Parts: sequence; C-alpha cells; structure tokens
Amino acid sequence: MKGIEQPERDNPPGHAHSPMTFREFVAMVAGLMALNALAIDVMLPALPDIGAALDVMRDNDRQMVLSSYLIGFGIGQVVVGSVSDRFGRRAVLIGGLACYVITAILCAAAPTFAALLAARFVQGLASAAPRVITTAIVRDCYEGRRMASVMSLAMTIFMAVPVLAPSLGQVIILVAPWQAIFLLLAVYGSGMALWVGMRLPETLAPEARQSFSARRIASAFATVFRNRQTMGYALAAGMMFGAIFGFLMSAQQIFTEIFGLGAYFPLAFAAIALAMSLSSFINSRLVGRLGTRLLSHGAVVVFTTLSVIMALLAHLDFLGFVPFMALLAGMMFLVGMIFGNFAALAMEPQGKLAGTASSLFGSTTTILAAIIGYGVGQAYDGTLVPLANGYLVFGIASLVIIGFTEKWRLFR
Repeated sequence: MKGIEQPERDNPPGHAHSPMTFREFVAMVAGLMALNALAIDVMLPALPDIGAALDVMRDNDRQMVLSSYLIGFGIGQVVVGSVSDRFGRRAVLIGGLACYVITAILCAAAPTFAALLAARFVQGLASAAPRVITTAIVRDCYEGRRMASVMSLAMTIFMAVPVLAPSLGQVIILVAPWQAIFLLLAVYGSGMALWVGMRLPETLAPEARQSFSARRIASAFATVFRNRQTMGYALAAGMMFGAIFGFLMSAQQIFTEIFGLGAYFPLAFAAIALAMSLSSFINSRLVGRLGTRLLSHGAVVVFTTLSVIMALLAHLDFLGFVPFMALLAGMMFLVGMIFGNFAALAMEPQGKLAGTASSLFGSTTTILAAIIGYGVGQAYDGTLVPLANGYLVFGIASLVIIGFTEKWRLFR
C-alpha cells in the first residue's frame, strides 16, 4: 500500500477504506465532522451584520440563524442512517455534501431573513448526512477499541474547530461582507465532497444492506423508544446539550454587550471551547478506570452545584467577567465529560439496532437542545440571569432524569 503505512493490525490489506491509509481516513473523518461545527461557530461574529443587512431589529431574533439550522440538523438525523443502510454510505454522503454546498450558496444570496432561515434549515438537514454517516463508516471499517481509537483521534483534530471558527468568522467580516462566511462553507463543503468522491470507497458490503420498508423502520424505532436506559440518557444528554446551545445562542451578546469585548469576544469563546476539549481528553483517560456512570453522574452533581453558585451571583449582580469565565469554563468542562458518557450509556443496550439508536439519540438530543437553547437565548435581557437560571434548570432536570432511569441507584 502506498503512502504512510500503519501496522497491519491498524489497516490490514483489503480493508474497507482501502486504498486510503489509516491517517488519511482519520483526517477525512475529522474533516466531515467539522462541517457541522463550522456551520454553527463561524457564524457567531456575523450575527449583528446579518441582522443589520436583513432588517432584523431585535438582537434575540438574530439567534434564529443558529436555531433554524440546529432544528433541521436534528430532524435530518432521524432518517439518514436508515437511508444509508439501504443505499450505501458513499452515495448518500456525497448527496448530503452537495446539498450542504448548494444551501450555503443560497444563504449567501438570501434577499430576506425568512429566505435565509429556510436555507439554513435545509442546510441543517443536509448536515445530518456527514454527521450520521461518518460514524457509520467508522463502524463499517473498525470495531471495539479500534473504533474508539479512530473516533478519539478524529475528535482530537475536530475540537480545534470550535476554538478557531469564531476567530475565523471575525477575520472574514473585518475584510468582507457577511455573505463571505457562507461562501467559505460552500468552498469547504465542495472540498470535502471532492475528497470523498476521489478517495473514499463504499464501506457497506452489498450483503449487509437492509430493506427500507416502513414496517422494519417503525419496528426498530419502537424498540429503541421503549428502552428505558436509551431514552433516559438521550433526554438527560439533551439537557446537557441544551447548556451548550444556550451559551451559543447568547454568547455574542454576552461577551460584546455585557462585558464589552467587542471584536475580541472570539478569544473568550475559544477559552470555553478549550475547556471542553480538555474534558474530552481527560475523560478518555479516566473512563476505563472509573466507569461511565461514576464519571457522568458525578459530573452532573458538580455541574448542578456550580449552576447554583452562578445563579446566586447573577441574581445578586456579583457575577463579573472573571468569576463568570471560571464558572462557565468549569461547567462546559463537565458538559464535555457528561455528553460522551451519556451517549455510550444510551447505546449500551442496543446491539443490532445501533445504527437506528444512534440516529434517534442524535435527533432527540439535538432537537431537545435546540428548543431549550433557543428558549434561553430568547430570554436574554441584557443580564446573565437567564443563562444562569437555564443552567440550574438543566442540571436539576438531568439529575432527576438519570435518577429515574437508574431507579435512583446512581454512581454504580
């Protein structure tokens, strides 16, 4: 095999992603995962410019550029996994990337705010393809610890996106109009589609393809929905994901209006993103020794405790920039640890329905988080109280849900 060789156990001859090397495969997986994060985070500095250009007077209404995308992304995940199980990974993935590019161009050309929101919603639908199918492709090629290793390596590369994307967006709007951000998404999506088309083979064997009958899909959905552990942890994860989205919706307003950071707000955002990146790395080192339940349940308890402190300080108007950043970084660090473990616990009982369960988990958590995150963003009133109250509610709700799911036998 040409290129950078890996040991045979990592990439044996005739592997499902041949002729790609192991390193190229990991890089492609990370690149595909980054499509979704880039479509959200690079947009943050441009919200004021978009609102001014399209006559959106209320700052809170500009958050719909994010929420419309997230709702489409959540809905799209419901079906795309089953479609790829029937028609193969490669064709559905390339189709999703093509739609992502087209809708990015439509966003740049949108004459009204309503047209922009419609295009963003469809772009979210399209983004479900690389998100869900990328995981399925990794599962086609690897299993067990090797699959976990591939995903961990990809996540290490991917986590650079939330750190760098807002700064990239800030640079773009300093030298070009806001439409250039959507053109950047179109160029990036086109590059990924070209790379996939030229290098990625079909990873789903013909004999492994499944029927696309409504009866089979409905039966699989019903089985997943009836599982107490899967749905319990999906709902609890949605609460924690809502904490991220609540911050995303109002981050630009908080850092520029309350703390007066102006064009430097991406630096503060990057610090929070780095806390989440560190969390993922530490979790991967500890989970094998301490277990998913002990780590995630303990993290929810600490998250809720910090949310009580944040809410008290916010209501007393004692929450300055330094304590806010310290509390927020700590809470986002915990969310990064909670979400991955909750996902693992939700998937644990599914077995042969892992693909369907993965789609439903992703859809449930994203839609729930988008709705409650939108609620937090819309409640923004020029103070930190709505965000702090939201975090307190999310923490308590997540504790109650996992308590009910585990029949109040936590940490075991």
